[in-house]
Amino acid sequence: MIHYVRGKITVKTPTYVIVEAAGIGYKIQISLHTYTQIQDKDEARILTHFYVKEDSQSLYGFAEDDERQLFKLLISVSGVGPSTAQTVLSTMNPDELRAAIIGEHANAIQKVKGIGAKTAQRVIIDLKDKIVKGSDDLPELPAAANNTIRQEALSALLALGFTRAHVLRALNQVMKEHQDIRRVEELIKLSLRQLA
Repeated sequence: MIHYVRGKITVKTPTYVIVEAAGIGYKIQISLHTYTQIQDKDEARILTHFYVKEDSQSLYGFAEDDERQLFKLLISVSGVGPSTAQTVLSTMNPDELRAAIIGEHANAIQKVKGIGAKTAQRVIIDLKDKIVKGSDDLPELPAAANNTIRQEALSALLALGFTRAHVLRALNQVMKEHQDIRRVEELIKLSLRQLA
């Protein structure tokens, strides 16, 4: 098992890098999220996941362990292979993905190329409990048309003394049940009922 590779980046693209370590060039598949974190670096420590199947062996790389853990969870879902998992992590950053799963926003996950309605639902069903259990501070919802009012509601509720995790959970629930909310006052009022 190769846990990480540290060395000089000799080739860098948005989908893979080649890292030279001890005279060996390792080709490592990466997501756009990892690419943005290493694009200005000449040397890097890339955390890896070694994936073996009958006809090939591949190294998948990550700039941070958070993304690697999500990758491992994704490939544990039936119908999601490593290439699809990398596409998911290229389309959504780790916080956006966790928020979509926790908030049961299948439509956000379906926007990823190669993910259909059934697979999006399976990702949510299989991973929601695991992500909630392993997360002390729940992520915010992905950016959307009502992102501004959500941010304002979040700030207001935090100012009232509620904890961030409780507020985010309440906002997720309200926005899931009332997707047509357009006024911050309404969102705060409904969230307060969840927090009561």
